Amino acid sequence: MVTIAINDLAVRLGKQDVLHGIDARLEPGTLVGVIGPNGAGKSTLARALLGLIDAHRGTITLDGQDFSALPVRERARRIAYLPQGQTLHWPLTVERLVSLGRLPHLGPISRITAADQAAIDEAMDRADVRHLATRVATELSGGERARALLARALAVGAEALVVDEPLASLDPGHQIDVMEMLSREAKGGALVLAVLHDLNLAARYCHRLLVIDEGRLVADGSPAEVLSEELLRTVYGVTGFSSTLDDAPLIVPLARCPKR
Repeated sequence: MVTIAINDLAVRLGKQDVLHGIDARLEPGTLVGVIGPNGAGKSTLARALLGLIDAHRGTITLDGQDFSALPVRERARRIAYLPQGQTLHWPLTVERLVSLGRLPHLGPISRITAADQAAIDEAMDRADVRHLATRVATELSGGERARALLARALAVGAEALVVDEPLASLDPGHQIDVMEMLSREAKGGALVLAVLHDLNLAARYCHRLLVIDEGRLVADGSPAEVLSEELLRTVYGVTGFSSTLDDAPLIVPLARCPKR
């Protein structure tokens, strides 16, 4: 179990301030969605959490420890990462692809141990790709490839998982499959943070939503507390219709309007 605390986080890329004073405490057993318009700073926040981008100001702590002070290998063991838009270039089998998730646990010339193999097999089972183990990953469908890449992240065995736009280019059925998997990970005790664009899937599956707009955290709460027609206007610059379905907000964007 791991808790991540973000305190007054600011990030500058070049001369551009991208994040401004972000504060949040992320608890285990929670699926946290990060939403907001394109260019708002969502992916920057995800990468800053992983130490891939240096903070201009503020701190990120992992169970009270300064994350930036931890060795890189330990960071990779504590938080697994699935970046957006991954392209597979090498004709690896799915099992070999998933085994790459064990790299943070291996030395330069180490071999896969029985414990590593058990973690790989379990990750393939959790992502429902065990039957694809001998298939070449570059020949998979989009949905199969998304599950295989998620299995690679799960194979790390980390206490926290950060996924950036895991639903991109997937059809609705495969989007639901991925959200179900992320939900199961959170129910199993992991802290899962997902950058998302689909507001309805975020509302249905996430316990909590962080809304980023122009680099600032403008809303933080349950989907019922956060998602509204007012949010569509002020953050996304659209009018819309909101209702509820199975106790989760249902959002239908309708037309462009000036942001307030």
